[in-house]
Amino acid sequence: MRHASYRAPALATVLLALVAPVRFITTAAAAPAIGQPAPALIVPELGGHVFDLAKLRGKVVLVNVWATWCSPCRSEMPTLNSFYRSYHSRGLDLLGLSIDEAPDVPKVTQVMRQFNYPAALASAAKANGFGDPIAVPITYVIDAKGVIRAQLQAEGPSGVSRQALEKAVLPLLKGH
Repeated sequence: MRHASYRAPALATVLLALVAPVRFITTAAAAPAIGQPAPALIVPELGGHVFDLAKLRGKVVLVNVWATWCSPCRSEMPTLNSFYRSYHSRGLDLLGLSIDEAPDVPKVTQVMRQFNYPAALASAAKANGFGDPIAVPITYVIDAKGVIRAQLQAEGPSGVSRQALEKAVLPLLKGH
């Protein structure tokens, strides 16, 4: 009987892992702190350009960390795209930073074909001070001076809302 009792918790853990939504990354680093300068982020975009966060001073930047296998990530992407399209001309930039692995580039590229904002693979970064996220999706709001002003997480299965984006971003944009 003792032998079976040791297996039950392990079996329950395996079953829970199979049933629970996969949102957590096992290697977690400390998240960049709100009110602190944004860390370095230099990464080649899927389209070939290089995204360098430091060169975007003067603009408000959203860094959305996501994955193709993450349902809330995929659900919030149309909202992010619409928000980007509405405010890009007013000084908003957005990068979709995928934590998928390098062999998944075709999947990431396929997903991004329906959106207007650029994307990159975190694993291809030359510098990524954001580290591994505790959970995805997560969106960092960085002001025109390069300071992190908000960290937005999914508000349910549909991800971040337009209202949350407006509240965090609009006060930071020029001409608001």
